[in-house]
Amino acid sequence: MAPGAPSSSPSPILAVLLFSSLVLSPAEAIVVYTDREVHGAVGSRVTLHCSFWSSEWVSDDISFTWRYQPEGGRDAISIFHYAKGQPYIDEVGTFKERIQWVGDPRWKDGSIVIHNLDYSDNGTFTCDVKNPPDIVGKTSQVTLYVFEKVPTRYGVILGAVIGGVLGVVLLLLLLFYLIRYCWLRRQAALQRRLSAMEKGKLHKPGKDTSKRGRQTPVLYAMLDHSRSTKAASEKKPKGLGESRKDKK
Repeated sequence: MAPGAPSSSPSPILAVLLFSSLVLSPAEAIVVYTDREVHGAVGSRVTLHCSFWSSEWVSDDISFTWRYQPEGGRDAISIFHYAKGQPYIDEVGTFKERIQWVGDPRWKDGSIVIHNLDYSDNGTFTCDVKNPPDIVGKTSQVTLYVFEKVPTRYGVILGAVIGGVLGVVLLLLLLFYLIRYCWLRRQAALQRRLSAMEKGKLHKPGKDTSKRGRQTPVLYAMLDHSRSTKAASEKKPKGLGESRKDKK
């Protein structure tokens, strides 16, 4: 470089600013979610769920893409695409007449249904979502296993057994507390009856004495009245006899 020629390398200050902007404001990537694996029986149907998280509102330009890689295969082919509010089923491969769109972008759902399953459908399905301006992200994969008869998972059996045991335990606890509640209620009723009987025995003599106290003046008045009446009746004949004697 000739002396006095302008330098083409960025200044240290500009390099620091660029580095800090990259570190302090990283791009938020879109996140896609699917099941790890799904099972289906020959001739039945299966739903491949796909959802996503994005820092942006759901865009009118949102798109979903499903790809399929057969079991043991190396290349993945596109089997379904959703864009501009319309689903598009690729006219290539064995899924062209067996795919149904059941997703709803408003609920961040890009799920599809595959009908009339066959053994040849075994493989890996990849869901890719773009929600402009949030278009950077990692896809998610779900593996499909097709059986003649869908096997019952060990976890499902274990969960059913645990659920049954917990249900029996809860039922026994409920029965125990119900019996205990009825027993306590009966004991409380008996206690109230005993208390009422004891209170009745204590207050009964008092009531009798009070009644007797109220009845005593009445009895005395009745006795006085009867005595005065008897005395008057005894005096009256004697007076009449004396008057007859005087007349004679």
